[in-house]
Amino acid sequence: MGFFDKLFGKKEKESLDQGLQKTKEGFLSKISKAIAGKSTIDASLLDQLEEALISADVGIDTTLQIIARIEERIKKEKYVNTAALHHLLKDEIQNVLPGADETYKNFEIPAHKKPFVILIVGVNGVGKTTTIGKLAHNYTKAGYSVLLGAADTFRAAAVDQLTIWSERTGVPIVKQAMGSDPSAVAFDTVKSAVAQRTDIAIIDTAGRLHNKAHLMEELSKIKRVIQKVIPDAPHEVMLVLDGSTGQNALEQAKQFTAATEVTAITITKLDGTAKGGVVLAIANQFKIPVKFIGVGEKMDDLLVFDKKEFVNSLFDLQDAEGIG
Repeated sequence: MGFFDKLFGKKEKESLDQGLQKTKEGFLSKISKAIAGKSTIDASLLDQLEEALISADVGIDTTLQIIARIEERIKKEKYVNTAALHHLLKDEIQNVLPGADETYKNFEIPAHKKPFVILIVGVNGVGKTTTIGKLAHNYTKAGYSVLLGAADTFRAAAVDQLTIWSERTGVPIVKQAMGSDPSAVAFDTVKSAVAQRTDIAIIDTAGRLHNKAHLMEELSKIKRVIQKVIPDAPHEVMLVLDGSTGQNALEQAKQFTAATEVTAITITKLDGTAKGGVVLAIANQFKIPVKFIGVGEKMDDLLVFDKKEFVNSLFDLQDAEGIG
């Protein structure tokens, strides 16, 4: 069985289950408490369910959508027994998530776009550099050639960290001195990728001052310069968000999506938080594909987001919690 036939394998499922452990423990324990001693789904139970979803950082708007859908199904399908709640919840949580992009199932890229240029955006501290390193590792493992571009020239640490990931993954890097023009680094990266017939170019960008106009102007300049080499690039603008910050991640998503065209989202650090429900809030609210999630420190702990597997994992403690 080849890499592209694997889809969501046993190893990925184990990583996902472990990464969501804190989120699902809190989430399911609250649902279990709400159900305890009740035989029918009533208004009080739905209020407690709403509270459980909000406390997992699913977000108010997304939570209200889920509850409204459940109420509608209860009326239409005559569900009254609490035994049906587990089934209803799983269904409706999946239904508020956008459909998965099948081309990302196995770190696959479109065959007709080469080099495939990915621009990475996001504030400092969210795990951008680590995400780039993990992407480089996974794309290399999938059989692609990769080139990194260190265009966050405002921070020496950013270039140094990306250089370490370059060495760790065996992927070449294009970089210049600190304070260099970021768009010049991006230009050199894409030009080099074309010359070397590289499959994928991943370009890091500055992550500070996400609410300041000049940084967003810099991103626009990078895009314009890249397009001098490849007119339809970048092919992906990937926003990286820290899942452990909960609602703050939503605010960052608002800032970036308002200022630049974000085409995909990666949510990191889900393994250290009980706020994993923010994945649902972000995916539902912005209608931008959540393509990857970070669930650990290892290079293989960046997973392709599969909404069905995510929701199944979220409910994986059902037997221990007495749900379903």
